[in-house]
Amino acid sequence: MTEAYIIEINDRTAGIIKKDKRCFRFFSSEHLFDSLEGREFRSPRDAERAARALLSERPRPQG
Repeated sequence: MTEAYIIEINDRTAGIIKKDKRCFRFFSSEHLFDSLEGREFRSPRDAERAARALLSERPRPQG
């Protein structure tokens, strides 16, 4: 059975992670999260934290 999880941040789908033999691998679904593409994480929570960090680093629109 395949272990895969969707990573969502603030109603945005950042990507999915898929379990392989020793880690969870990230697959980006939005350009903002492309820097995480292929990266390995120990847990789904670690992947979510990394995606949240990317989103928080992004400049907020003024207006």
